[in-house]
Amino acid sequence: MARSGVDETSESGAFVRTASTFRNFVSKDPHSQFPAESGRYHLYISYACPWACRCLSYLKIKGLDEAISFSSVHAIWGRTKETDDHRGWVFPDSDTELPGAEPDFLNGAKSVRELYEIASPNYEGKYTVPILWDKKLKTVVNNESSEIIRMFNTEFNGIAKNPSLDLYPSHLRDTIDETNEWVFNGINNGVYKCGFARKQEPYNEAVNQLYEAVDRCEEILRKQRYICGNTFTEADIRLFATLIRFDEVYSVHFKCNKRLLREYPNIFNYIKDIYQIQGMSSTVNMEHIKQHYYGSHPTINPFGIIPHGPNIDYSSLHDRDRFSS
Repeated sequence: MARSGVDETSESGAFVRTASTFRNFVSKDPHSQFPAESGRYHLYISYACPWACRCLSYLKIKGLDEAISFSSVHAIWGRTKETDDHRGWVFPDSDTELPGAEPDFLNGAKSVRELYEIASPNYEGKYTVPILWDKKLKTVVNNESSEIIRMFNTEFNGIAKNPSLDLYPSHLRDTIDETNEWVFNGINNGVYKCGFARKQEPYNEAVNQLYEAVDRCEEILRKQRYICGNTFTEADIRLFATLIRFDEVYSVHFKCNKRLLREYPNIFNYIKDIYQIQGMSSTVNMEHIKQHYYGSHPTINPFGIIPHGPNIDYSSLHDRDRFSS
């Protein structure tokens, strides 16, 4: 039966995320099954999806956006097949339907579900983005964002415009891995555990864990520019993708309203700092973000009404350059 993230709720009413399924790797080894070749791969994203935008961020700041093509689906979920009621990521009918989204010119698919079925006719998992697609073999290489960004960091350096940028440096790997773990549990996945909870107790537990992690971020960022020190790393990109959506969407739609992030001076300036890194602002399409969340979850927002605000200016001045980097 076709599923989506909204359906991943246990009997206790808690949201439980299932693992991604396509876990192959692109390699700089030219003899590998998936060698790093310019023009061979395509990244399917949604500008609304924080996991997909992690990968897009890497394309932009590593200078891979000419070697690896990418396209975005429509922001709002639609019917993925006429034979059932599953709703998920679909492609617009034209490239003027929603600015930033375009039809699947590569495979002619009407939905992301069709891409999975091209790659694996008996596939029974979720139909998620991001998808790293091999144009030559016409298959999904990988749909796990944490692994795709590691490939983009190292395996494509031979064709990257910014190959010297290492977002997972050896001397910080233990710190990055440890940070990723508590940030994922408390914040990246934490907002979903709040938003998709169907009973009060799991929501209470999730929201308390969320704000414990947010408070931890605020304290860390009081002392240093980035989350793992004064070096910009993978951990910052993973954290930023959630934080940039927080006040505009998660605070309302996912009931994460104990405190807004713009009430935390260090976190708020940190978000602006990362947003202003060259290439990062182009990964943030707030129109897509708000249309998707408020328009795709009728069990949470049945009328699909999109709030007007708060329309935060993340290009305004910040104070993070008080730290050396």
